[in-house]
Amino acid sequence: MTERTFIKFCWVFLLSCAIAQFALAAPAHEPTKVNEIDYDITVRIDPANRTFEGKSIITIKRPKELRLLLGASFEVTHALFNDAPLGIGRERSNQPHSWHIPFSFSQEYQFVIHWQGKLAPLDDSLDHQQTLGRPIAVSGAAGTFLPDASGWYPRVAGELARYKVKLELPAGQRGLVAGRLTEESDSEQGYQAAFEFSHPAEGIDLMAGPYVVETQTHQSINQRPVQLRTYFHPQISGLSTDYLDAVKRYLKMYEAWIGEYPYSEFSVVSSPTPTGFGMPTLTYLGINVLQLPFIRDTSLGHEVLHNWWGNGVYPDYRSGNWSEGLTTFMADYTYKEQESSEAAREMRLGWLRDFAALQPGQDAPLTAFTSRTHGASKIVGYNKAAMFFFMLRDQLGDEVFQRALQGLWAVQRFKITSWQQLQKMFEIISGHNLQPFFTQWLDRSGAPTIAISEVNSIPADSGHGLTITLKQSDPIYQLQVPIAIQSEQGTQTHVLDLQQEQQTFTLTLSEKPLSVSLDPELRLFRQLAPGEAPPILREVMVNPSTQTVLLSDKTDVRKIAETLAGKLQDQNPHIIASNAPLSAAPTLIIGLQSEVDAWLAAKQLPVRPDEINKKGTAQAWTLARNDGASLAIISAKDAASLEALIRPLPHYGRQSYIAFDGRQAVEKGIWPMRVQQVIVE
Repeated sequence: MTERTFIKFCWVFLLSCAIAQFALAAPAHEPTKVNEIDYDITVRIDPANRTFEGKSIITIKRPKELRLLLGASFEVTHALFNDAPLGIGRERSNQPHSWHIPFSFSQEYQFVIHWQGKLAPLDDSLDHQQTLGRPIAVSGAAGTFLPDASGWYPRVAGELARYKVKLELPAGQRGLVAGRLTEESDSEQGYQAAFEFSHPAEGIDLMAGPYVVETQTHQSINQRPVQLRTYFHPQISGLSTDYLDAVKRYLKMYEAWIGEYPYSEFSVVSSPTPTGFGMPTLTYLGINVLQLPFIRDTSLGHEVLHNWWGNGVYPDYRSGNWSEGLTTFMADYTYKEQESSEAAREMRLGWLRDFAALQPGQDAPLTAFTSRTHGASKIVGYNKAAMFFFMLRDQLGDEVFQRALQGLWAVQRFKITSWQQLQKMFEIISGHNLQPFFTQWLDRSGAPTIAISEVNSIPADSGHGLTITLKQSDPIYQLQVPIAIQSEQGTQTHVLDLQQEQQTFTLTLSEKPLSVSLDPELRLFRQLAPGEAPPILREVMVNPSTQTVLLSDKTDVRKIAETLAGKLQDQNPHIIASNAPLSAAPTLIIGLQSEVDAWLAAKQLPVRPDEINKKGTAQAWTLARNDGASLAIISAKDAASLEALIRPLPHYGRQSYIAFDGRQAVEKGIWPMRVQQVIVE
């Protein structure tokens, strides 16, 4: 037996043990089993008239008490339960339909429901945040989107189900749901397609539009054909080949890392609104988003990976959604690591800097995160969770970490999976008790504050002695703290095991130490010290106490400025007078160039920075005041230049400064970070 074969044998044996342990430790709330519930749905949609008709046959193969739901905006025209009348399930038209079956049967039973409705008009002026907060079924000639959360089809509440969906659309329109395309026809009489999802699914989203469809075939890691498609609006159909090639690249990457892609197809679908959603077998991205040149190298890979984490292994939302953090770590962050170590460090700095911008009460434990609803929730559920997996990999090592992920995929495919089950898998593969690590990072809000309180050079029999005293805030964390020690010969990193509020470590070094730096590579999730954290625009975006100063007296400019402030803060701005004294709260200042320059001079504040001075038609930058409060200043050439910032500027919260020429960012950056460093006397 070769060494490679022996290692593979050991890994297979270890995974078999993991599967056995998972089976013995299965939680009492195991999800619905495959084939327990089946939906057979037929829908007819006329986007021009926004009309909808549907028929659903719901088969319950494992009898149980259940509740059936349908959204309030739809009308039930006919409903049967085992061939007997069921009723429409509501008393008033503004109520959702609800049928409660309070008893179990000894055999399979079936619902047949016919329903119809008028879909809401498509509003392509909404941004992604507004779309997330408006889960309603919409339709128009440019596109139809029926999100699962809109209640567009009758569903059994709280249960996974497999399904078949048949779509009927007018000629010129094409549509899809997640799953395998089993039938398709297109003629002058109309378009029809049938899809099947044979795994237990959390829900069904439906998309349609005047799509041009392109198809390629990918061979999976086990030589199984995977159909790749783009459903693109005509104006961007020329991007299809590049997107299909990128999808192939991501499938190869993640199959090698995790395991075989679980589905028979993957589609990239364009939306007339600037959305970004991932569903099993597809991603739904805005037309404008798809045209951005960097999307193929960033967001697309994130959505492909969700077919493993989130849409392949389902998070147990009762104990927190781990899938966004793991996907962010293995997609967004991994691409930065592939770019360079400097780019990866910059992303970690961005995560910590975003977290530092949160105010008391905006943070929550990772076990409380379910989905992204605003900027603060993303900082926790995506960024902090991604940093959790980064630290876990540091603790276990690359090889063990990767094998644990492969084990998780092999054992938990198409099952609801909790943070605790992730912990169990990592413990089985690593052989370590990870309870303290998981508990301190998952169950607590906040992050530890760590500082070097004292450094002393001490005599040593050989070499050079050094004592380092570290302090951390309460509650106490068990931390592996990287310390960089600089000498004339270079820099050495030592990892100190900090488990107390204050702890002194003694080191013997071969070279004379000159300085000591705390975690300069930002490998720990922690509260940055005030001097470490460069001010960024996000501080005025996420802080609910932010005050806003509108400098212009011109009615049109002031109205635009107020709209921009509301978009940045995702709330009605708290406006104060331009001559009011600055408080300790973050402050947003918006005005035309001459007004901004005059205000800065009157407040005896620094002039606009050289990095963006005289660049573009508008600039935004941050200042850190002596009292620690931050200012964000937005300056525009004229009203049109200010209005051009309303859509793009909210996406640049991680920047310390940025210049725009119209809507195009032409210069941006972050003020330098100052590492915690102590000189050795």
